[in-house]
Amino acid sequence: MQGVYPAIITPLKENKVDYDGLRNNIDFLIENGVSGVIPVGTTGESPTLTPLEHEKVVEKVVEFVDGRVEVIAGTGSNSTSEALEFSQYAEDVGVDGVLLITPYYNKPTQEGLKRHFGEIANSINVPIVLYNVPSRTALNIEPETIKYLFNEYSNISAVKEANPNLSQVSEVLDSCDIDILSGNDELTLPIISLGGKGVVSVIANIAPKEFVQMVDFANAGKFDKAKEIHYKLFPLMKLMFVETNPIPIKTAMNMLGMPSGELRLPLCEMAESNKLKLQNALNNLGLLK
Repeated sequence: MQGVYPAIITPLKENKVDYDGLRNNIDFLIENGVSGVIPVGTTGESPTLTPLEHEKVVEKVVEFVDGRVEVIAGTGSNSTSEALEFSQYAEDVGVDGVLLITPYYNKPTQEGLKRHFGEIANSINVPIVLYNVPSRTALNIEPETIKYLFNEYSNISAVKEANPNLSQVSEVLDSCDIDILSGNDELTLPIISLGGKGVVSVIANIAPKEFVQMVDFANAGKFDKAKEIHYKLFPLMKLMFVETNPIPIKTAMNMLGMPSGELRLPLCEMAESNKLKLQNALNNLGLLK
């Protein structure tokens, strides 16, 4: 895997999934050069989608993309059986891969992680992207565990690495050839400089063309040009996490007139002070018309 993979939002209207809006957002991203899209991750409000909504969104995204780019569906859970069911369904409807978050709240041991991911890997054939995000799960997939999983299961092929400790990236890439995608927009360039391949991005929902250019420059070793774009977008990258994701990105998309809609509780609207900061950042980048 290489390039920019936006973690897409799930647009809502009157608390129902807005499938027309979803199609429009996907077309916009593909037209601007992304390598793939990732539906029903945390950015897509997967914790508050019903299982039927989750599956239908995946099915519709595969239909809307129609083979133009990769579809990597979020299918993780803190229940191995539920993650397995979501992953098998996603494979059945034609995804190109699945993204599996580290089980959250129940905090398995590293041995438990090996068995969790291994059971799913043995039950599906599409590539698996491990999602390591200690800030949300209170658990790190240790480098030795990633090495074991990569060597043991041929379809475990990449990691979305959202551990801000960059020594983790170095340790993993020093031990195996797994593809690493940054899970934090602002760490994309450092991770690519260490041997990473790209990013699962939030900001790419609204600035895909610029972010794709940045990653393309970085992957080509043109870091001076990549840094120019990085620093141009950096203030907006930071604001994407001034409140819990996806509150800022859905707020920004609403400001830009893009299909987004409301958030589902327990997420709620952005604080007015942060809205003003976000509006100013969008205006400074020339995104607000």
